[in-house]
Amino acid sequence: MAVAISADPTRSVPADPELDDPITDEELTALALAADPDQPLDAEAVPLGVYLAQVPAILPGWYMPPAMASCGSRWRAPVILAIVIAFLMIEAWGLCSTYGQVVLA
Repeated sequence: MAVAISADPTRSVPADPELDDPITDEELTALALAADPDQPLDAEAVPLGVYLAQVPAILPGWYMPPAMASCGSRWRAPVILAIVIAFLMIEAWGLCSTYGQVVLA
């Protein structure tokens, strides 16, 4: 399967029935070793960006959900800011808080 960068990123990718079967490491290794690096790219090669945009998500939604806008409590930002400032002050004074106790570094 050849993937190339094309001048036309709006081209659609034809459906590939082989995408339903996962590729094993052995098959991928055999394809990589059999490839000729000096061979010119196929005229029908699809740009990688177009191909990946039309393939379903690589990670499932339960593993990596999409980012959501935060809504709600206004108290979180000041609390988080206070914690960050506390750690920066500990570092600025040359102290170490790695193990939960603040000691001289």
